[in-house]
Amino acid sequence: MGSSRAQHSIVICLLLASWIPYQGFAFGTDTNQAAFLFVNVSEASARKIPDTVFGIFFEEINHAGAGGLWAELVSNRGFEAGGPNTPSNIDPWSILGDESSLIVSTDRSSCFDRNKVALKMEVLCDSGGANKCPVGGVGIYNPGFWGMNIEQAKTYKVVLFVRSLGPINVSVSLTGSNGFQTLATANIVAADVSNWTKMEVLLEARSTDHRSRLQLTTTTKGVIWFDQVSVMPLDTYKGHGFRNDLFSMLQDLRPAFIRFPGGCFVEGEWLRNAFRWKETIGPWEERPGHFGDVWDYWTDDGMGHFEFLQLAEDLGALPVWVFNNGISHNDEVDTSSVFPFVQEILDGLEFAKGDAKSKWGSVRAALGHPEPFDLRYVAIGNEDCGKKNYRGNYLKFYSAINQSYPDIKMISNCDGTSKLLDHPAHLFDYHVYENANVIFSQSHKFDHTPRDGPKVFVSEYAVTGNDSGTGSLLAALAEAAFLIGVEKNSDVVEMASYAPLFVNTNDRRWNPDAIVFDSSQVYGTPSYWMQHFFKESNGATLLNSTLQPNPSNSLIASAIQWKSTVDNKTYLRVKVVNFGSTAVALKISVSGLGQNSTESLVSTKTELTSSNVMDENSFVNPKKVVPFKTLLDTVGEVMDVVLSPHSLTSFDLSMKSDNNILIAGSDSVLRSSSS
Repeated sequence: MGSSRAQHSIVICLLLASWIPYQGFAFGTDTNQAAFLFVNVSEASARKIPDTVFGIFFEEINHAGAGGLWAELVSNRGFEAGGPNTPSNIDPWSILGDESSLIVSTDRSSCFDRNKVALKMEVLCDSGGANKCPVGGVGIYNPGFWGMNIEQAKTYKVVLFVRSLGPINVSVSLTGSNGFQTLATANIVAADVSNWTKMEVLLEARSTDHRSRLQLTTTTKGVIWFDQVSVMPLDTYKGHGFRNDLFSMLQDLRPAFIRFPGGCFVEGEWLRNAFRWKETIGPWEERPGHFGDVWDYWTDDGMGHFEFLQLAEDLGALPVWVFNNGISHNDEVDTSSVFPFVQEILDGLEFAKGDAKSKWGSVRAALGHPEPFDLRYVAIGNEDCGKKNYRGNYLKFYSAINQSYPDIKMISNCDGTSKLLDHPAHLFDYHVYENANVIFSQSHKFDHTPRDGPKVFVSEYAVTGNDSGTGSLLAALAEAAFLIGVEKNSDVVEMASYAPLFVNTNDRRWNPDAIVFDSSQVYGTPSYWMQHFFKESNGATLLNSTLQPNPSNSLIASAIQWKSTVDNKTYLRVKVVNFGSTAVALKISVSGLGQNSTESLVSTKTELTSSNVMDENSFVNPKKVVPFKTLLDTVGEVMDVVLSPHSLTSFDLSMKSDNNILIAGSDSVLRSSSS
């Protein structure tokens, strides 16, 4: 090993000596800085990157789920958003008609025990007589989440619960935003609905409107109650309720894991508004919903504990469940009284992992998933380490979970980057939101993290503030440098995820975000596209790479070897961030490939850059800053390339099969047929 390192140093010195005199004009460009990158594909210091490093974090923030990934089109479907008391605010439902023709109120007459509020519609007009209803009738309408996306030829399932003192004739319509254009309609006619009755209607749209609304109207005098009104497109992902275009954006990242459902959403400003998993399972109409008081909006919890686990499975990602540990932003449960919270989580683990015949496993099976979910990680709280009762509560959860589920890895909220934790944990949570320069500098954050303690989970990272705009190239480059640091320290960093993941452009509670959408459109910010450069890193082999020199410390690079599932070929990937404002001439030297290996090399260059470092994507120009791939003309063991100012660049070289590094077993012994 010693002689190998000495040879490594000699090669660097010789190459630098032969190259540095020409660096000012070697490539015929305006570059005035140069650097050398040495990559060794056969060094014994190479090691396997964990399969779990790069994933995603979903939080119910910015209407990410309610009005986003969860495809339900009706907002406040159960009329509960105004609270359990009546009269209640039914926003965003609105009334069609005036007080001479219609009186709308709320009462607690629902047939659902956990959400008692229902809407009462007293129709005063009729189809004839002195008080004739206006053309089109009177009733209520719901605009969804800033407009319903209704598309021509697609079918939508409308479900509602209805009760009346007499016969009913109700028009169920999808209309344009002003109610004048009818996209689809059907009538519900019933002689006897004196008891609550579930009605279902399939509507096929005959035209498209991205800002449509649902209308329930009638011209028949009488009293009608409505509750739990839903409109869902039939073409959700696998019928699981996820909006296809948003799901596809996640799928394209190939995340190793998904952390859910928060974040601060898990804690709540007050415990009464914390996320409680048992309230989010079962038939959607029976779920009470709750007010997310941290991000200040109501969610019907259509996307609940089961749906999050299903989402992870659909993505082929490991679920990471973050649960409340008896602590919110403003109140805490004393450790002596925390056992009911502990039992709640043990029940939740049984729901996810238990046999189909167990108490909670049978509930999961009844929902259509008899096989257990592959839940391996839980986070005990979120950002709670400094709270008075955190350590005491944490230990209660840790002990109980470890006893019942010893295979579960538990994540502490306390920071162990500089010293070992004072309590047991498999991983600890690290969050960082800073300006671009700080995030770039944190590429070395984990260089000196203790290797003999719990692993690091960087569950929330992002550039924020003025550097971020609403998703800038500058932010993405700093984050890419940070992730290269994560990749190079993946012996101690087990997981990393950007935050937040989604933002509905009509309700931006946090800025910036990875994926921006409205009712019908979606685009990725540069930070989203940056993550694509790392999706092959999970399970790849990290190679030894050295930068010499580093102009103004503006470069950071890594090298991996990975195998494509598309063509079954093995590739060498070099990633380099140029955080500086000047182009850099880079000479890449690859050793350890073996004889004649360059004859089989084919290389592509993928670059994320733009003319202005503050450039962003938008609905008008969604691909302004996206990766651009080209073929490299000259490929060999030594390559001269130019790094654009403010850029993230990757070079992928296909390799002969006999040059592959193989990692044998858990001892990570490296073998190379060229050695």
